[in-house]
Amino acid sequence: MGSMRVLEIPVSVTPADALRSFRTVCESRGWEMHRVEETRVVNRWAIIMPLTRSARVLGMVIDEEEVDGLSLRSWSFVPGSAGRVSMVSFDVPDTISPNEWTEIFSEWCSILPRCPWKWTFWERSMIGYFIPEFRRSRVLFRNEGVDISSWNSSSRVG
Repeated sequence: MGSMRVLEIPVSVTPADALRSFRTVCESRGWEMHRVEETRVVNRWAIIMPLTRSARVLGMVIDEEEVDGLSLRSWSFVPGSAGRVSMVSFDVPDTISPNEWTEIFSEWCSILPRCPWKWTFWERSMIGYFIPEFRRSRVLFRNEGVDISSWNSSSRVG
């Protein structure tokens, strides 16, 4: 296994929805995969002091030789006093061409149950309206080649 690029993005979908969509993308390509469960340390801010907590991480790792090491891990945490922010982390091996990665990533985005970089007013208000994750999510999706001005959910693949 060669070098990897790690892409960590805040998303508005649940970890289960992110994994379900990733599994659908992988199954449509006929790839073998296995699930992983881990824990991750996250910080929650209580007024001015960070409180360290552990978050349950759900993941899926691809076992195919051509994309050896491609994986998605997802978790949720509470950054403040209420609400939750979900994160997805892709490990992208250098053996995947940029065009192939853009295709995989765009397909994953298109079959999510809702727009992954948009939160409702209520969600933003509960989490904290001005936290940087909202903007960072849009920027990271745009940098990966996703047209964030128009998002179309498709319930079918290919």
